[in-house]
Amino acid sequence: MNDLTDIPAEQALIIQKNRERVIDSIGKNMDLYGITLSIGHLYGHMYFNNGPVTLNELSESMGMSKTSMSTGVRTLMDLKMIEKVWGKGSRKDLYEAVPDWHQNFADYFSLKWRKAVESNMNVLARSLNEIRKLKSADEGNEKLLKIIESDEAKITQAIDYYKWLLKLIESLETGKIYEFIPKV
Repeated sequence: MNDLTDIPAEQALIIQKNRERVIDSIGKNMDLYGITLSIGHLYGHMYFNNGPVTLNELSESMGMSKTSMSTGVRTLMDLKMIEKVWGKGSRKDLYEAVPDWHQNFADYFSLKWRKAVESNMNVLARSLNEIRKLKSADEGNEKLLKIIESDEAKITQAIDYYKWLLKLIESLETGKIYEFIPKV
């Protein structure tokens, strides 16, 4: 993290402990969303770094293997929480945290929710088609028709929910959500 060598030891220790507390909090928060604690700590560490770092530097400062560090960096890049940056005179890849937590939240949930919505919509559409085929082939069995209509209504309600969720995702992606819930 930032070089604290020119800071008096007592103040540097306070700064370091506070950063560690925040980094641990970031890690725990990200763990709630399915990102491992160590990857959350990696993001927190990079957040406080105030500049680009190499995998070697991260590995050294965090005491993690370069392989673990590489996996963590790849995950954070996929989530758009860090980015590869250019560094004059550096032949190694440099990475830097994206400090906009609102955008990180929007990107993370947009990616996760969109993937889930697409998968679930496909399942629901297939199920709805099958149940409608069964309904059209029905030969007057009232009990069967009642069950089919109930299931059809439930599946349609689920589809409507996912259509709403797609609108929420779009509002996150476009930033329109901030018109309703402004950034503080």
